Amino acid sequence: MLHLRLLPALLGLALLGPAAAQPLAPAQVQLNGMIGARSALLIIDGEARTVEVGAAVKGVKLVALENDRAIVEVGGRRQTLLLGAAPARVLAANAPPPPRQISMPMGPGGHYTIIGMINGQATSFLVDTGATSVAISQIEAEKLGLRYLYGKRVVTQTANGVVPAYLIELASVRIGEVEVRDVDAIVIPGQMGHVLLGNSFLNRFQMRRENDIMTLELRH
Repeated sequence: MLHLRLLPALLGLALLGPAAAQPLAPAQVQLNGMIGARSALLIIDGEARTVEVGAAVKGVKLVALENDRAIVEVGGRRQTLLLGAAPARVLAANAPPPPRQISMPMGPGGHYTIIGMINGQATSFLVDTGATSVAISQIEAEKLGLRYLYGKRVVTQTANGVVPAYLIELASVRIGEVEVRDVDAIVIPGQMGHVLLGNSFLNRFQMRRENDIMTLELRH
């Protein structure tokens, strides 16, 4: 009996790979589920396809399925994907390296705000170098679909006094074309205008300010 697990639009990839001497156009791919241990349900450029381990469709090869993991290969480069993880990017071996820099202009009040994504869901960030980790209100966490109630329960000091909170790990924080994985975060009661982009994210970067522009560059 086949064991079928379907997760709609859980995982997206922007893929680039070689075809003869010319690179393929980007392919939008989603892992939509797994059928047993030998096949995956993929949506490639809007077309649903069942791909067996070892087979390739439109330059996307399914190398292996292991529990909730899928390994794909595009243009000689492999990447491990997790069911439920945020969209990932796989580039062919001859592709240029992914972007490593984020630039943000100063906004009103001298603050730096920017739109980005947490686990593939859009949100608004406010840079806060005084915050130990990324801080998210419970209201925003629920909008983002974060299962924070499964996190570690703690208490934290806020402007409103000591409040209960939850420590969690974000699979992905993405701003522009730059993505950072496995980022610590804290979810606190109430509502905030932005997600606070704290040092659990910022410490992955070299930070500099020139005039009214803040630039973050990924550390090697």
